[in-house]
Order: sequence, then C-alpha cells, then structure tokens
Amino acid sequence: MIQHSTLHIGGQWVSPQAGGFIDVVNPATEQVIGRVPEATAADVDAAVAAARTAFDTGAWPGLPVDARIAAVQRIVAALEPRTEELVDVLVREIGSPVGGKGGMQVRMVPTLVDTLIGAARAFPWEEERKGPFGTSVVRQLPIGVVGAIVSWNGPLFLTMQKLVPALIAGCTVVLKPSPEAPLTVQALAECIAEAGLPPGTVNVLHGGTKAGAALSAHPGVDLVSFTGGAAAGRAIGRACGEQIKPCVLELGGKSAAVLLDDGDLDRLVPAVLGATFGNNGQQCYALSRVLAPRSRYAETVEAVGSAVSALRVGDPLDPETEIGPLISVAQRDRVLAMVERAVAEGARVVTGGGRPPGLPVGYYVRPTVLADVDHRAEIAQEEVFGPVVTVIPYDGEEHAITLANDSRYGLSGAVFGEDARRAAGTARRIRTGMVTVNGATTNWAAPFGGLKDSGLGREYGPEGLRMFLEPQSLHLTGN
Repeated sequence: MIQHSTLHIGGQWVSPQAGGFIDVVNPATEQVIGRVPEATAADVDAAVAAARTAFDTGAWPGLPVDARIAAVQRIVAALEPRTEELVDVLVREIGSPVGGKGGMQVRMVPTLVDTLIGAARAFPWEEERKGPFGTSVVRQLPIGVVGAIVSWNGPLFLTMQKLVPALIAGCTVVLKPSPEAPLTVQALAECIAEAGLPPGTVNVLHGGTKAGAALSAHPGVDLVSFTGGAAAGRAIGRACGEQIKPCVLELGGKSAAVLLDDGDLDRLVPAVLGATFGNNGQQCYALSRVLAPRSRYAETVEAVGSAVSALRVGDPLDPETEIGPLISVAQRDRVLAMVERAVAEGARVVTGGGRPPGLPVGYYVRPTVLADVDHRAEIAQEEVFGPVVTVIPYDGEEHAITLANDSRYGLSGAVFGEDARRAAGTARRIRTGMVTVNGATTNWAAPFGGLKDSGLGREYGPEGLRMFLEPQSLHLTGN
C-alpha cells in the first residue's frame, strides 16, 4: 500500500479539510494498492488562493524566461532518479504494460520537456511592429492561474505537457490528477517540492468530479486546461463560458487509417497496432477505423486480424505483455457491451471479443478486430477507448475521404500509399487536427489537438505555449 495523507498547497503539505480518502485499485489484480486524500471545494479554494497570491504578488511571473526554464529542469532532475519507481507505480495504477507505453510514459518525459523548452527558447516573447501611426511592441504575458485537470491514461506525461509550458509562460498552477491514477502525480508533487519553486506556484489536489467542477468554475482561475472525455469537456466549456475565460480541451477521437489502393499493409498494420492497441487501447489518437478499398478488403482484414490475434495479453508488469487490463470494471464492461451490440447489428468478429481465457481476475478485454461494420454503427462512430478496431470497405478515394470525415470527432488520422505525394494530398483533405502519412505518430514540436468534438486549443510547440499567454500591445506613438 502506498498511502498519502496530505495535499500540496502553497508550498506546504496540508491535510484535507474534510479528511476523506480515495482508494486506488490495480486494474490487473483488482486490489487496492494506494490511498490519497480527497480534496473538497474548500481545499480547491485554498489552492486557488495560494496560486492567485503567487501570481498576483509573487516573483514567479516576473522572473526571466531562462530562470523559469531552469526551475522546470530542476523538477525533471528530481524525477530522473525515481524513474524505475515511477514506472512501477504507473504500471500498477493504470495497467499499461511496462514493456510498452507504461515504461515509455515515464522514460520519455525528459525528451518531452527538452522539446517543450526548445519551443520556448525560440518563441517570440516580444516583437516590434511598425504601422501607419507608429511602432508597437507586442509582448506575451502569462495568462494567470491555470487549472490543469489530467486524465488517468497518461498521468505523468499528460501532466508534464500542461505543466511545463504553463510554468515557462509564467503562470501558476492548480493541478488535479484523475482519481483513478493519483499516485504517479503525487510523486511528481514531491519532486516539485524538492525543486524549490516559490510557494503556491504549483499546487496539487486529488479528487473526482466535484473537485474538478469546483476548480473549473472557480473565479480565481484564469484558464482551464483539460484532458479527458467529451462530456466532461462540455461541462468545463460551459463553466468557462459563463466567466468568459478560455479553456484548452483535449478530448476524444475516432480516427481513421485510410489505406489507398497502392498502400503498403506492412506499414499500415504496425501503425494500427501502436496507435490503437498501445496503452491497452486507451489512447485518444487511436486509429480505431481502418478504411480499405473494397478490392483489398479481404487481405486487409486478414492482415490486421492476424497481427492483433498475436498480441500477448497478461500481467502489465511482465515485459513480454503487450495488452494489459482496462482502467476499471466499468470501462471493461462498457467496451464488452459495445462489441456485443456491434455483433448484434451484423458485425463479424475476426479475432477477439469477450474476456481473455486464463485471466479470471483483472479488467481485461481480448484485442478485437471487427469486419463488415456499417460506418454509421455505434462501434464505428463512438470512441471505444479499448483494444478494438473496425475494418470498413470503401469504393473510390472520394468515398474514403467522405467516410474518414463522417465523424463528430476530428483529432487524428493517417493515410497509407506508396505514392507519397498522392497520399499527402489525400491527408490534406481529412478534417482533423493531425494526420500522418504512412505511419502513426505525434511530433512534440508540432501542435497536438483536434477539431469538432475532439476539443479546443492545442498542446506542444509554440501553439501550445501560446495557450498560456495573452498578447499585450505597447504602442509607442510617434516613433
């Protein structure tokens, strides 16, 4: 058992005002492995007040950018000796395989931070603009107090992609991790304390929906940055709209992998495996719809089905495991029910479906490939957030583009074709925030985010940094 009893507020470790706790369950064993204190609205008030004071009267916003970068680097330096400990904690609290995304989410943090720092160093913090009535200096100012609410599927990585640009921008932060995965972020809070940032610069609270709602609607918060589901995103958007304050919403996806008639299945299959089945299928940018030309449909179904059937399901602490459990019994049952409804509507199970044999304990779902799916069916339209992919035929490239865009989501996508110029031309017509040609990846130097129900705003790159800044025009009239 990993037990914590205090919250990190105003540079101090303090007890929650109501004394409640959140149990953390290992999804592979169904056993409680940890406990953290649960914040109430009163604790949110205290954390926001601390962040507000640190921003309004503290030194942090006025420090040079290089000094703020140095503070971020101290946080990373405190994390690095704890890498293997953090990998173990993360794998046990979310079930992501240690040999896959579970390990990568921790080990790649220094590279992520270096990339974000590189974007900040190249950023135009001030620029001079001449106009018909004189010269202006356009300055970039920190937006203020940031409420950062993080999903459970990447507790450390997703936190750092919000925290780092917010801090470099000069903002102060109130961070609320998911109640399903608070242990990794609690360890991060200890590293933040060790790094010696001014009191109140970063405050860490644990809690569920009520704490998140209190933080989002708090008048002392200037911007909310949220990663999670569309329903919660809408609620946060409404709360921010009432106060006319901005929000960054990184929500779900239902992305398509389009195989053109000259596409290489040896490129498509590994991309689908990594994007769709990595992190046990719990990735917003999953390529959960494979669109194949009807003339190549059978071979595509066979290739994807064969590869998915070979994935090793088991204990996420085993380095050989490729698919671990889903985060909760509720999520497992939701995914199984979606597959069952798809089959009842006529979908064909190529491989998987149901729970894997030999694993009576744990929230496991067999990696699943479904064929003969109507693109209007629930399984082809709604985010599953589990190890499930559908393979859908199309008739001609225009039809493929129509199907790819026929979604309320618009996060990611991919196009596979040997004629790279043609494939890139097709990719340009897909209405999503990100598209990859002949692969499935994200570039931390480029903006990450989506259109439509996939959210608002961007993370990574200069675009992600701008989310935490407000421009000020300093007019030097007559010059």
